[in-house]
Amino acid sequence: MRHRQAVALAAVALVGLTGCDGPDPNNLETYYDDPVPTSPAPAPVVTEAPVSPAKAAPATPKAPDLGELAQGALLSDADVAEEGVQPASGEASGCLTDASATSRTATWRYPSGSVLSHRVAVYPDRAVAGVVADADCAGRTVNVPAQPGVERQRAWCDGKTCTVLLAKGRLVSGLTVSASTEARAVDAAKRLLPAMAAKLAAQP
Repeated sequence: MRHRQAVALAAVALVGLTGCDGPDPNNLETYYDDPVPTSPAPAPVVTEAPVSPAKAAPATPKAPDLGELAQGALLSDADVAEEGVQPASGEASGCLTDASATSRTATWRYPSGSVLSHRVAVYPDRAVAGVVADADCAGRTVNVPAQPGVERQRAWCDGKTCTVLLAKGRLVSGLTVSASTEARAVDAAKRLLPAMAAKLAAQP
């Protein structure tokens, strides 16, 4: 009987010693496994919208060249070819002689010696209709066909020299014909008036 009790006590002692090798359920430092380290979440990538370059400021329109404007309304050799004239120097006398205006002039001579002169003047700061209305040409007023599209038109003859003025926009177009007779001067002006008006209408 004593032998059985000794065996039982030895077995209990063995179990107790074996239990000491495992983790203590009441010891929090040994009961749970160490946590697996985790990498920090990557910072969000912020993509900035591309900044569009500033729109270029609209270019300031270039001021028109007054000389080119006058040249564009000037009669050419082709415009007067049917008159049978040749380019010449100088100009016939007329009443459009404002030296303050930018202008261009062309002159031709008839085989008979008569002179045809055309002058275009630019008035950027004045009403051209007023320029024509205020023109003080010598001689008497004559009637010539009214030209469409012009703002003001006047014509004079002083002896054998006749002058016609047309106004449109910023331009005054003046044609002077000095011929052997007043009638021939007026006829030449009448023939060239449509070409003068068309040149004015073509300008900005």
